[in-house]
Amino acid sequence: MLVSTKGRYALRVMVELATSDSEEFIPLKQIADNQEISEKYLEAIMKNLVREGLVVGLRGKGGGYKLSKNPSLYTVADILHVTEGSLAPVTCLEDKSYVCPRMDRCSTLSMWKKLDTLISEFFEGITLKDLADEASDSKGDFYAI
Repeated sequence: MLVSTKGRYALRVMVELATSDSEEFIPLKQIADNQEISEKYLEAIMKNLVREGLVVGLRGKGGGYKLSKNPSLYTVADILHVTEGSLAPVTCLEDKSYVCPRMDRCSTLSMWKKLDTLISEFFEGITLKDLADEASDSKGDFYAI
């Protein structure tokens, strides 16, 4: 499993939003500058986060983005699923509709299932609040992810 740039950037942005005033909208340009991400690339990430209901966007003067709920209610898995889709380590676990013809005699399937469970439990066990608290402890260093 390899988390893409889009996934890593989404996590960084969500941490920034979690450490800011929860009532204020943060302009896209400010987030892009703070995170050193191109505005165009960040727009695509934010579009996905808004569509999936993780953030709220407001256009116009005073607009920008903010979290749609408390940081403690997001898990890293929630955020990565928006940008990465499945976090499964192998194709046969990635798509439930895919049936591998060797599944019934695969000697490694149980190992892959265990790894898939470990990955899921790991990312489900970390909240956005955990990451935001860690970022705040390191004096706002949003590059800790």
